This record gives sequence, C-alpha cells and structure tokens, in this order.
Amino acid sequence: MSLKSMLRGTAVATLLLAVPVLAQTAAPSDSNAKAGQCEGRRSKHGGGGHKFGRMDHRLDKQVAEGRLTQAQADGFKAEAKQLHEEMKAARASNNGQVDESTRAQFKERRKALKEKIKAALAPTQQGA
Repeated sequence: MSLKSMLRGTAVATLLLAVPVLAQTAAPSDSNAKAGQCEGRRSKHGGGGHKFGRMDHRLDKQVAEGRLTQAQADGFKAEAKQLHEEMKAARASNNGQVDESTRAQFKERRKALKEKIKAALAPTQQGA
C-alpha cells in the first residue's frame, strides 16, 4: 500500500469514529424542553403553536393598513390573551389533559373571537 492510500484510510476511519461523538455533543439538552422553550414547534401529531402570536401580527398589519383602529386591535389582543391564559390554566390544572366539553367550549370562544374580528373588518372590506 502506498503512503497516500494509508493516509486516506486513516482519515476516513477517524471521521467515521468522530461523527457519532460529534452528534452526541450537538444534541439539544433536556433543559430547553423542560423549560417549555420548544412549545411552538410542530410535531408529527400536528400541533401548530403560536396561534395567538400570528393573530397579534395580523391585527398589527390591519391597523397599519387602516382597517382597524389601535383601540380595537388592543381589545382583540387582550381578549385573545385572556382566552389563551384560561386555556393554559385549564390544561395545567388537569395535568396537560382537557376533557372534550372544555375543549369544545374553548373552540367556540375562539371561533366567536374570530367572528368579532371579521365583523369589525367587514365595513372596511365592503367600502373597498
């Protein structure tokens, strides 16, 4: 064997042994998961996350476009935040599980909030 092929083989063997070691050190720590910092990620079961954050962004955009007043947007944001906090409290009180009737109730309240936002936007959409 030539020196060049021996060096190449050694380099490949070193990389093969080093890759699993590097992969283990780059793995995310469990402290982030326990702290709830990965809350908004989608999982294989669906998820979504940050629904109310997107709603805030959309309301801000509609204020910038002049379709809503800042007072209306702040009211909707406060209502959405309250609903979100109540949902989190219900989940926390039942060890992460919410029964079907409570879930349906929150779903109806979220739907009613969206309808109120649409109703506030409707007069400006008809005039356009």
